[in-house]
Amino acid sequence: MNRADRGTVRRLTRGAALYAVLTVIAWCALAPILWAVSGSLKRDGEISEPTLLPRSPRWSNYGRVFEVLPLERMLLNTVVYAVCVTAGQVFFCSLAGYAFARLRFRGRDLLFLAYLGTLMVPLTVTVIPQFLIMRAFGWVDTPWSMIVPGLFGSAFGTYLMRQFFRTLPAELEEAAILDGCTTWQIYWRVLLPHTRPALTVLAVLTWISVWNDFLWPLIMLQRDEYATATLGLVRLQGQYHTQWPLLMATSVVILLPLLALYAVAQRAFVRGIALTGGR
Repeated sequence: MNRADRGTVRRLTRGAALYAVLTVIAWCALAPILWAVSGSLKRDGEISEPTLLPRSPRWSNYGRVFEVLPLERMLLNTVVYAVCVTAGQVFFCSLAGYAFARLRFRGRDLLFLAYLGTLMVPLTVTVIPQFLIMRAFGWVDTPWSMIVPGLFGSAFGTYLMRQFFRTLPAELEEAAILDGCTTWQIYWRVLLPHTRPALTVLAVLTWISVWNDFLWPLIMLQRDEYATATLGLVRLQGQYHTQWPLLMATSVVILLPLLALYAVAQRAFVRGIALTGGR
């Protein structure tokens, strides 16, 4: 075997090993989802059987979910919360990122470092102060408690947008100034359209975070008319803790919107991650 053949064999071996590792990782990620889908179609007596395919799929489990729980209302609540918070995060984080990246003012870098340092503060430390603030405003057990705290941006989103704004060429801003654009026009009309990949990443990550959030709704919401989907799943588990097919069917219903979101935004999200990480 000559040197070229040995090189080809090594490349094929490395490729096969890489695909094998990726297959194992993908299976570890997909196995719980497949098991949940399988369990949602089983009967109570089948749930402990180590088989992926149910003997007789029971689609009525999904219909029963909406009978025992106002899940459609909870899903609508979650969508409303996610839309409001995502819109606020995208706007205010991009605005703050533009200010920290392109505007010059005294103490800018120090203020940004202090803001970025809030990422090191655990969520459990801020829960009680936030709850006291919501109670002082009278927003406990209201939709405002789910929307307002996350509406005005985050340190991670501001950092993401700042880093992306810094990669844009200064010639865009200089040309806009020569054309007589104001600071707001430079941000809104000139630079912001170039940040769509970063905006997509921020929007998808924010939506997923709001959709999967459990601790904050558990503290703030009591009535089912304002509850989120994850909170409904936990309350259902407390009532039907032994009926695993019903709980798994609920989990699958809650998961479907996230899968739909990723299917729609997959290309833009991957492109945004690649551009943001590469820069």
